[in-house]
Amino acid sequence: MSGGEVAGILVAVFWAILVSFLAVVLVRLAQVLKATTRLVAEVSEQAVPLLGEASETVRTAQTQLERVDAIASDVQEVASNASALSSTVATTFGGPLVKVAAFGYGVRQALARKDAQPPARRRTVIVGRTLPSARRGSRRTRGGKA
Repeated sequence: MSGGEVAGILVAVFWAILVSFLAVVLVRLAQVLKATTRLVAEVSEQAVPLLGEASETVRTAQTQLERVDAIASDVQEVASNASALSSTVATTFGGPLVKVAAFGYGVRQALARKDAQPPARRRTVIVGRTLPSARRGSRRTRGGKA
């Protein structure tokens, strides 16, 4: 064998190993592609019904939100009506109730004072002078004559 023949055999063996390696890689790649195709098909089969259910859920949620919005607007209207009613009641009954309460308080205070203390002696003040109550009833003139 000559050097050229040995080199040719080495190239042929190297080429055969390379082709075998590429064949193994291509077979594995084909298996991966088949598995990926199966996975995509299964995901598509499950995703389409899920998207339909999600769409239905969104529609139902939208309907419920519309109902809640209507309820919220009704509650707001009731609250404003209650505020107006409270204001009207306070205006109508507030002043008279305060007056009645003040009158009741005054009566209680007067009765409490009447029961607690005997009436004080009254004195009449005439131009800076005080006279006893007994003398107040008599009207004397300056000279002491009536």
